[in-house]
Amino acid sequence: MRWRPSPFIVLCAALHLLALGMWIALPSQWPWVLLALFLLHGVIATVGLLPRSNWLGENLTRLPTESAARGEIAITVDDGPDPEVTPLILAILRERGAKATFFCIGERAAAYPDLCRAIAAAGHDVENHGQRHRKHTSLFGPGGWRREVGDGQATLAALTGRTPQFYRPIAGLRNPFLDPLLQRLGLRLASWTRRGYDTQAGDSDQVYARLTRDLAAGDILLLHDGNAARMPDGRPVIVDVLPRLLDTLAASKLTTVTLRQACE
Repeated sequence: MRWRPSPFIVLCAALHLLALGMWIALPSQWPWVLLALFLLHGVIATVGLLPRSNWLGENLTRLPTESAARGEIAITVDDGPDPEVTPLILAILRERGAKATFFCIGERAAAYPDLCRAIAAAGHDVENHGQRHRKHTSLFGPGGWRREVGDGQATLAALTGRTPQFYRPIAGLRNPFLDPLLQRLGLRLASWTRRGYDTQAGDSDQVYARLTRDLAAGDILLLHDGNAARMPDGRPVIVDVLPRLLDTLAASKLTTVTLRQACE
């Protein structure tokens, strides 16, 4: 697919060309040109640190309007599969008849292939959370993104027999080199409407409150099976939060769907 840059990227390209023209036409003004470019790159870097921004390219932060009109909501689960936590989540989802989207890390999926296949076999989506999940991904150039996204894509497709349709970078961090690759691979960037910070907070009441505050149809909720915080009794926070969350959705007449189901 041919890359179609966002309006912000087009503007940045135009400003770079303008800076080059000023450098050539007014060489005595080069300190001001450098300052302007420095500030511009600061803005670009800041945008890349905002996981729900769409300035660097399309970003799914809510389900499509048609999906929201049907009363649908998406639960997404990141950083797995985890041999202890993921089976517990699958059991809760199976008991409640709910569906979720699992953004899996390629290396972890390869380490627990049967668990990755079990997610898909249960009717949930397995999507791309990168092959290695390194914290410095937002600094990648084109080659780094190709390896992180492309290798994750290959690993998960080989394990499940289904090619991922969505990609979520670690913490949603990215830079302008990511969007061209996603478009070329036919992937959509997906972030979230709200998150519970369940990798940091061991208080399940706090996580639940964050997820359900102003809860509405069309929301995309973020939870974690990998790197899950623990409650004082040692249990993963998500194991306590998820049943309560599903009860709230049922009481609100909201239906859980995968991202693929919502966007189809």
